Parts: sequence; structure tokens; C-alpha cells
Amino acid sequence: MPQKNYWLAIGREGLLVENDNRLPCTAEPPMPMQPSSRQINLPDLDGKACKAFRPADNYDKKRFKAIDLRASFDILPHHHYNMAGKAAELLYWDDNTHFCGRCGTALEPHTDISKRCPQCGKIVWPLLATAIIVAVTRGDNDEEILLVQSKNFRGDYLGLVAGFVETGETLEECVKREVKEETGLDICDLRYFASQPWPYPCGLMVGFKAHYAGGTITLQRSELNKGGWYRRDNLPAIPGPVSLARRLIDDWKNKL
Repeated sequence: MPQKNYWLAIGREGLLVENDNRLPCTAEPPMPMQPSSRQINLPDLDGKACKAFRPADNYDKKRFKAIDLRASFDILPHHHYNMAGKAAELLYWDDNTHFCGRCGTALEPHTDISKRCPQCGKIVWPLLATAIIVAVTRGDNDEEILLVQSKNFRGDYLGLVAGFVETGETLEECVKREVKEETGLDICDLRYFASQPWPYPCGLMVGFKAHYAGGTITLQRSELNKGGWYRRDNLPAIPGPVSLARRLIDDWKNKL
């Protein structure tokens, strides 16, 4: 009997799943692929081979439905969500990496996660955008937390200071710079918390905790809509559980 594979089909409308919210698991692709798409082999999932591709728009809409990748966090098992994120990052890279940056020649597939220039031999790998996010607290018992609202947020909630790591910068330097630039505050006692893949479209989020060291909040209006200090008993709307921001806020909130 042919071996069944998991299929991560991610199209214009989102991740395609069976109507019972399971990933398709069949021997052959469960739907047509876009003509420009290729199958990308992923690590095994639950002991089965796993492949990613871009589906054509004429899939069977009675059998499959499209869900937003972020929304799939609340629907799929966690390791399935993580694999869908990896698939999304690789497909995004495949879609946007066609020519050699050195000589301009069309690239060819080399491995599932690399391409090679047939002219000059340059090998191209997916790039990862590294970002930091930090929970800044103040008070002898961390009574307050610094929350801000980025202009990029999709909803009316407040989260944590975050930003991308710059060339030649350590993670710790980036945290201090972003807090200073966005809020005018100084921090101390910087500690690593956790990291999280963030496939929107190709990031790695690195989380920290820190204490307030001084300064008055002066928001960077080009980046932030609002921000301030909040106590556990007056928290505004905060990010959903898919994000590392929520884990950091919950970690602070639950340590009374």
C-alpha cells in the first residue's frame, strides 16, 4: 500500500485543511498544485513524510477549507502548527528567491532548503530575520509592566517593546536600543526568557525580561500609537496565546 504523506498546502487564502481540521494525509497530493510551485520536503511529522506546496485555486472546497496560519495555532496540534509555519517560511523563500544576487543567473534547486547558481556556483539559503521582544517591569516586586501598541498591530491591544536585530549588534544591545528608541527608558537586569519561530513571513523572536532603570516614557510616535505602565489589576487587552509576548506577560502576571 502506498505510503501516506502529510501535505502542507498554503495558498492565497491560507493553510488548507480537511473540514474536520486535520492536515491532509494521502499518498498523492490531495489537490492540484500551482504551475509555478514545487514540492518541498519537510522533516517527518508523526512518523510520516511531510511535503509543502502552493495549491491551485480550484481545490475541492467541499472537502477542504482555508484557515489563517495564525488562527491554526488554536486549531491544530502544536507540532502541526509549527510544521505549517516552517512550510510557510520555505514557500515564501522559494517564491521570492529566483535569481543569483552575485551574477543575476536564474537559480536552480540544490536541496530542499537551498538553491544554487549554475553560472557562478553561489549557494543561497533561506534568510531568517531575528527580532527581540522584552517585558520591562518596575517596582520592588515588579508591580508594573511596560505595554505599548505598535502601529503594526492588527487589533486594539497592547503588547511589548519589540524590534529587529541590526547588523553588528548583539541581542542584548538590540533590546536596550529598542527600549530606548521606542520609549526613552533605560533598562537593567536583562535576562533571556525563551524564543519562538515567527513565520510571518520568516522570523525568529527572542524574548527577554528586564527591569526599569530610569527615564520618563517618551513614545516614538513613528512606531507606537500609545503605551504606559500597567498593574495586574488594570491590564488592557493583550496579545493572544499564539505569541511570545503573551507568554512573557502571563509569566509576569502569574508571579504574585
